[in-house]
Amino acid sequence: MEQKKLGFGCMRLPLTDPEDQKSIDLEQMCRMTDTFLEKGFTYFDTAYMYHDYASETAVREALVKRHPRDSYTLATKLPMAMITEEEAMERIFGEQLEKCGVDYFDYYLLHCLNDANYRMVEKLDAFGFISKKKEEGRIRKIGFSYHDNAVLLDEILEAHPETEFVQLQLNYLDWDSVNIQSRECYEVCKKHGKPVIVMEPVKGGTLAVVPEAAEELMKSYAPDASPASWAVRFAASQPDVMMVLSGMSNYDQLLDNTSYMADFVPLNEEEMGIIQKVTEIINSSIAIPCTGCQYCVEGCPKEIPIPKYFALYNAYKQFGDQSNSVFYYKNHEGKSGLAGDCVECGQCESHCPQHLTIIDYMKQVSELFDK
Repeated sequence: MEQKKLGFGCMRLPLTDPEDQKSIDLEQMCRMTDTFLEKGFTYFDTAYMYHDYASETAVREALVKRHPRDSYTLATKLPMAMITEEEAMERIFGEQLEKCGVDYFDYYLLHCLNDANYRMVEKLDAFGFISKKKEEGRIRKIGFSYHDNAVLLDEILEAHPETEFVQLQLNYLDWDSVNIQSRECYEVCKKHGKPVIVMEPVKGGTLAVVPEAAEELMKSYAPDASPASWAVRFAASQPDVMMVLSGMSNYDQLLDNTSYMADFVPLNEEEMGIIQKVTEIINSSIAIPCTGCQYCVEGCPKEIPIPKYFALYNAYKQFGDQSNSVFYYKNHEGKSGLAGDCVECGQCESHCPQHLTIIDYMKQVSELFDK
């Protein structure tokens, strides 16, 4: 199937209740799915744990039940961060087929490989497991999503040439980041001849709402182009990128993304220069570079909604009292743990794909809001 370069990421679906990740707005998702397909896009990406384990079921209802199987490609992932025994791989894979309502997955990934998860992958022979599923016709292409340094990525690809693609966090803000290493990881994939699928091209929405000075630079060159379009096009402009996933949360975002990706044009040299200047502006304004992926939340002994507090903190640092951050923070009192309740157990940091020093940041959040 010939594919346009934009994929529908099912990690940030529209909600009827912003406080409940399971409350997926199925009516709006169906409309978004239909329009996405009508405009010639075919790739859908979900995962076992997205939307508090509800994303795969929503994909079944909005996509699989309503459209022919040969009209789309579907990707999902084996949650290696929560698997400790071989039996669980078979059980979860079967559950995913049932939840998605399909007989096979077009793309199947070992989810969120980093140093710790890769050790478990090797212990359980997870690559062998997904290779067997491919032989059985249950998977078309096998790969993994990755959140660590370029050295380990090179090691994994040397050890597992059966890998057919790699999913990387890649955006212009992280391109030269010493923690994320988007460029270096991309170059490792290129070295091994592995096509790249991009996640977080807009960095959890961070690059959709940029500082005023950055937006003015963009608007002076392309008045009608959204900040998000610059981010998605940057990722798609890399020659070895086969697909860019966008976690679209409403119909308007979908219309925007599909408008400039229907007939994709790579960024030119002048646009790349603008991106460089925008990067410098943003780096000077973001307090906590959290993408809101929610991986840190599960298992928190105090049930602290960490990404929400980081978003409120960032908004306060950018916009001050007019952001209403203090008001929204106080809304959580009595419903969930506050920043000051953190016991510094460190489980959140072990799961953070951004390698953030969450404990230190939580102290800053508490100092600001827990007055």
